Amino acid sequence: MTRLSVNINKVATIRNARGGNAPDVLECAVKCESFGAEGITVHPRPDARHIRYSDVRALKPLVKTEFNIEGNPTPAFVDLICEVCPTQVTMVPDAEDAITSNKGWDTVSNREFLTRTCELFRSRGIRTSIFVDPDPEMVRAAAECGCDRVELYTEAYAAQYSGNRRNAIEPYYKAAKAARECRLGLNAGHDLNLDNLHYFIQTIPWVDEVSIGHAIICDALYMGLEKTIAAYLNEIRKF
Repeated sequence: MTRLSVNINKVATIRNARGGNAPDVLECAVKCESFGAEGITVHPRPDARHIRYSDVRALKPLVKTEFNIEGNPTPAFVDLICEVCPTQVTMVPDAEDAITSNKGWDTVSNREFLTRTCELFRSRGIRTSIFVDPDPEMVRAAAECGCDRVELYTEAYAAQYSGNRRNAIEPYYKAAKAARECRLGLNAGHDLNLDNLHYFIQTIPWVDEVSIGHAIICDALYMGLEKTIAAYLNEIRKF
């Protein structure tokens, strides 16, 4: 069954806007788990505009489900991962000035680097996931890098969903099928929400995990965090 990992970056964005510690990122993570979240995701960036490295260190002993840390494996990020040893690390090729993740890895041209990085993280007992576009070639090359999973970058699916959801899902189904053929685990994330999530899971039921942050925090402004997490879990499980 697909697991829901809640990305709490936006909680840190709100906190950082005023300084201080409101809202409390650590308390939010604990609350998310108590409301049914099956994982906590964070994506620290070099400019520390939302989740900070200090948050990552403080979260490690508090997260009781799965702790997923996303980011570009720069030397500082690699050191953090090896120190904290989360359940999973998701390698994302985002530039330092990127507002949000906007592309997947070219796993062919970056194979040597990704292979070396996967080997390092796996030697620490950390599950490795590589962020990729919905391209079977990139998925197969990711498998050759030695990762445990790929995460499909779902922005294009979300953007096209309202126009023609069958066309929107088609490349993702092909990429997901390639992952299964390569015996890779499968994650998905970016712009998934209450409107498009169920169809994605219904069409690709072997997705191991979805990581959702922005939409959950937006919906929580109207519905409350507990009801919002329940609503997302319902979308995942209503078959």
